[in-house]
Amino acid sequence: MTADETSKAAGHPIARVLPLLSPAHLDRDFDYLVPPELDEIAQPGVRVRVRFAGRLVDGYLLERLPSSDHNGKMMPLERVVSPERVLTPEILRLATAVATRYAGTRADVLRLAIPPRHARTETGGTKKTGTASKAASVPEVVDNEEDSPFDIPAEAGGNGPGESAAAAGGASADQPDATTAEAGLESTPEVPVAQSPVEVDASAWGRYVHGPAFVDALAHGKGARAAWQALPGENWAARLAEAAATVVAGGRSAVLMVPDQRDLDRLLAECVALVGDSAVGLSAGLGPAARYRRWLAVLRGQARIVVGTRAAVFAPARDLGLIAIWDDGDDTYAEPRSPYPHAREVAMLRAHETGAAFVAAGFARTAEIQAVVESGWARDLLAERQVLREVTPRISAPGDSDFALERDALARSVRMPGVAFAAARSAIKENVAVLVQVPRRGYVPSLACAKCRTPARCRHCNGPLALPQSANGEAASPHCKWCGITEAAFRCQACGARALRATVIGAARTAEELGRAFAGVPIRTSGGGEVLDTVEPGAQVVVATVGAEPLVPGGYGVALLLDGWALLGRADLRATEDTLRRWMGAAALVRPRGQVIVMAEPSLPTVQALVRWDPVHHAAAELEARAEVGFPPAVRLAAVDGTTASIAELLDATNLPDGTEVLGPVPLPPTARKPFSGADSPAEVERMLLRVPRSGGAPLARALTAAQAVRSSHRSDAPLRVQIDPVDIG
Repeated sequence: MTADETSKAAGHPIARVLPLLSPAHLDRDFDYLVPPELDEIAQPGVRVRVRFAGRLVDGYLLERLPSSDHNGKMMPLERVVSPERVLTPEILRLATAVATRYAGTRADVLRLAIPPRHARTETGGTKKTGTASKAASVPEVVDNEEDSPFDIPAEAGGNGPGESAAAAGGASADQPDATTAEAGLESTPEVPVAQSPVEVDASAWGRYVHGPAFVDALAHGKGARAAWQALPGENWAARLAEAAATVVAGGRSAVLMVPDQRDLDRLLAECVALVGDSAVGLSAGLGPAARYRRWLAVLRGQARIVVGTRAAVFAPARDLGLIAIWDDGDDTYAEPRSPYPHAREVAMLRAHETGAAFVAAGFARTAEIQAVVESGWARDLLAERQVLREVTPRISAPGDSDFALERDALARSVRMPGVAFAAARSAIKENVAVLVQVPRRGYVPSLACAKCRTPARCRHCNGPLALPQSANGEAASPHCKWCGITEAAFRCQACGARALRATVIGAARTAEELGRAFAGVPIRTSGGGEVLDTVEPGAQVVVATVGAEPLVPGGYGVALLLDGWALLGRADLRATEDTLRRWMGAAALVRPRGQVIVMAEPSLPTVQALVRWDPVHHAAAELEARAEVGFPPAVRLAAVDGTTASIAELLDATNLPDGTEVLGPVPLPPTARKPFSGADSPAEVERMLLRVPRSGGAPLARALTAAQAVRSSHRSDAPLRVQIDPVDIG
């Protein structure tokens, strides 16, 4: 600590602390005395232990003050857990904005943002050597002041990213504004890292309209915000790595988010190839020590590119210049812990607050990203149709014309029509791989009555029946997927029939049938616990569940997308959007001269969007449809789950803003229930929806926050769960 800091600390004996307490009414700062022996290390941002209501609790020291408004007795700090200043000013502001946006508490958000301390890693950590680092460093870039489509004013699209902290209503009297709460919060001193120049070849961005302008904006440190639709076959990991390296070359940091470990490994490898040890990966799969070590490297400024899953959105990157998210429609970005934020929304909040560039990338597009594009907050980053036609495989649906139906009258009714078998045989003859995508894993994961088509249910627990594959490869008796009891003597509850039929064929059964159809051809499966990252090129059939399709060098020759009705027919708000995303992810793995055949009704808008490779128009139509019926992102929606008594208790304590529409409560099916924080799930769970226009989102969140504070102050222990804009509406 410098002499000025020592002098300042000596004249500031009060420590303002945020205890990590669960009750909503205790989400505020408290003042404590700083003992003389802790004066030097009790700095803003460190972890502390304080006594609260007679027990020791963890907390973060926010600032040092010369005096306190509290006139009563003041307790001293018990101890400083570590001198490491893990809570940065920017992360505190972000945590406050997220808690305000999602009607949660800062303590819950900080539990998501800052990993648990690993003492041995923290005390034994040493700075990185400069020899292994290839961090980018280039001469100062002179702005040519040329107009760019990514010169976006800071105030553009006020309704785009879900409101900033100020637009979300600011802090209440019991919850101070983050700008004042972190006035004394200073960053952890940066550990210098030896850097060597690196040249970034971003010429591949030239295939996209405004692509070079976007990269130029990143190089000049501008807060460009884009919705990038990658071309089929695009090496998206290399493009994102180039964008991040361009930002690092200007002395700033980048955060890149992906949905799973397989994508993380791929993107991290591209980043390491460009900047070396300045890129680190963060994911839940790492052990506590490895994860905390890498997180500290980001905090201390040793790592400039962070590649991770949803928790990486809170990474304490220094001087953030870019935050990107790949495939934001994946449901793994939705945090299952309170206050249940979505990584995409948090990323947009962070970009809006810091002025960093933002990129939402993917082969498909969600309605949420389309909404911010239409608001003007972000810009399209697309390729010309001519360029798209050159790299897109030929996509078709069986029976898409009268001529096709004349050739095969059953093309629309059979699971795999003759045209699909012909395309697969042709690809195998050319010694290229065939991809077969199926929506379900297992053997026969869903059964129904063969007479009346009523779903087959267990007599004991009413769970769905499935047909597993026995150890010797033969089909076994039906069993319940919930309780596991074998149903050897099935009788339909609706018509009394005993015969069963398969409603969906799983990946294992599909591979078995294809093995008979293509004798002598290798059949590989990918899905469940055995996901293949890559397979060697050559004649083979790869049967994969959605999202588990392995890469093949040079691309697949043919892709068969089976059982489209099973994906499109789900009772889910995002069924069509998610189906198109899954289909495009598989079709993008096919070589330009290849063929994609989707087994679905050709006239459906989702199928037509795939055939034309037009995710933007599909997202715009989806957004318009949701606006007509009043679903997010056109409106703000709060889902309240709990018992009848707990929901009524919350409503009584809530001063709902004008124009709030109350829907329900209605019983919530067991399959749609989520666990409650700190409480066991009751036997009966209901859900109530609160719907307001987008402009009423901030008042609704404040009202729900205040109501939860009232409930916690009354020590109500009835289970209750409040979610703003949930992924699953129920």
